[in-house]
Amino acid sequence: MIIPGEKALGMDIDVYLQLLIKELVQLWHGVNAYDAYTNTRFTLRGALHSIINDFPAYANLSGWSMKGRFTCPSCRKATQSLWLENGHKFCYMGHRRWLAEDHPFR
Repeated sequence: MIIPGEKALGMDIDVYLQLLIKELVQLWHGVNAYDAYTNTRFTLRGALHSIINDFPAYANLSGWSMKGRFTCPSCRKATQSLWLENGHKFCYMGHRRWLAEDHPFR
């Protein structure tokens, strides 16, 4: 689902997602469907497999803050951040710790 527009929806994105969530719940429980090839009826079920989005959209959808000291959704409380006094912002360090010990970038 792509939501067009010049401005981000921010916290109002739930208005658009309500219909999607309603249909996903319905598919989770199953709906009656007809297979024209075999001429039979069956229960069709579905689930959401994955989503692709950028970090601002991830923040809106998950409720995880993408600002401040603990901005990384993977690292969470283990995010290695440093406050830059002169720049008045956070600098995120330690991202190379996930690489192998012998990796050239580490």
